[in-house]
Amino acid sequence: MSELKTSGPRTATVERNTNETQIKVSVNLDGTGNFKVESGLPFLEHMLEQVARHGLIDIDVVAKGDLDIDAHHTVEDLGITLGQAFDKALDKTGIRRYGHAYVPLDEALSRVVIDFSGRPGLEYQIPFARGTVGDFDVDLFYEFFQGFVNHAKVTLHIDNLKGNNAHHQIETVFKAFGRAVRMAIEADPRMQGTIPSTKGSL
Repeated sequence: MSELKTSGPRTATVERNTNETQIKVSVNLDGTGNFKVESGLPFLEHMLEQVARHGLIDIDVVAKGDLDIDAHHTVEDLGITLGQAFDKALDKTGIRRYGHAYVPLDEALSRVVIDFSGRPGLEYQIPFARGTVGDFDVDLFYEFFQGFVNHAKVTLHIDNLKGNNAHHQIETVFKAFGRAVRMAIEADPRMQGTIPSTKGSL
């Protein structure tokens, strides 16, 4: 990856405290894939580890939520807080802005395309083979990505193109998401010092 000249490190820490959740997220967008998450949701943690590893982003999360009710608030608020951390950490000057990836896992194949546009938008098509993975409700992944999109201010397209195993389907999505983010936020040598938009701002 080309060196990205910015005014400082691309890091951020964000805390979100509500009556339903208490969440702290730290990110280093120029990391090595270090990962530490405590959420009480092992399957979601496994998915976030894919983002860290394949995106080469250091992610540190401590999340406590009302899991005695269900996982909805914790998953949604974690997406919100991660999006806020990305928005705070990212200087868009000189980045590629767009990223895309196709990722297979056995029979499953997913495509993720992202634009750090400053405009929230989510297109999400995952025909899950079943409604849960273990005891995790797969409907909550939409809530996670919607929270991220709204607060990172990105346009995000997610398509699962093939798959008959729900675990494989969503794992390909998170791996592709990490890869697409990595591409979008890396330096474009020809854009050095320039905002990648004809508007002059994002």
